[in-house]
Amino acid sequence: MSGVVTTYHQRVAQEKRALIVTAATALFLELGYDRTSLARIAERSGVSRATLFKQFPSKAALFDAIVAESWSTADEEDPPPAGNVVDGLSIIGRRYAELLGRAQMIDLFRIVIAELPRFPELAHAQFSHGKMPYFESVRSYLLAEHEAGTVRVEDVDLAATQFLGMISNYVFWPALLVPGWEVSAERVAQVVDEAVRTIAARYATTGPGASTNG
Repeated sequence: MSGVVTTYHQRVAQEKRALIVTAATALFLELGYDRTSLARIAERSGVSRATLFKQFPSKAALFDAIVAESWSTADEEDPPPAGNVVDGLSIIGRRYAELLGRAQMIDLFRIVIAELPRFPELAHAQFSHGKMPYFESVRSYLLAEHEAGTVRVEDVDLAATQFLGMISNYVFWPALLVPGWEVSAERVAQVVDEAVRTIAARYATTGPGASTNG
């Protein structure tokens, strides 16, 4: 019985946490980071101040949670398959495109850009707790494939940047800057496939798309 009660309380806490993060994101966009108080966030989210402060003792902690929420994926613990760079990068690319297509990801970047002159620590939080861990996961995958001999990559940082950049430059940045910009699911899939084929043609030594350049 105690396990059922514990599970119930955990679910309620998670639901309240999600309400708080959603309300905070909306208020940061509407009013700015500086003008948004934790009390106002509690009011907007419909939770008590005590509940909010228990989960997030500061706005900085709350912003870190927004970053983590924006960059999290349900399958992030499921690594891409090893030994075939086309299959592996296809999975990575689809996950990345899905992340960038989320409304909360665009909201996160807009908050950071708007508040950058006064709160550069927000950009640091976004970079160090969101973008860089994701980049490092791609870098680590390419490095493992290099060591396994399926790709030959002299500069894994550059290769990871090339791959992610080909996707984000089409899928994300126009949507951030141009109101109403939309890309169809079919077009996103094509963008990812072309990025995978380009990287495979440049770096793969085995499998589909392997480079013939020694």
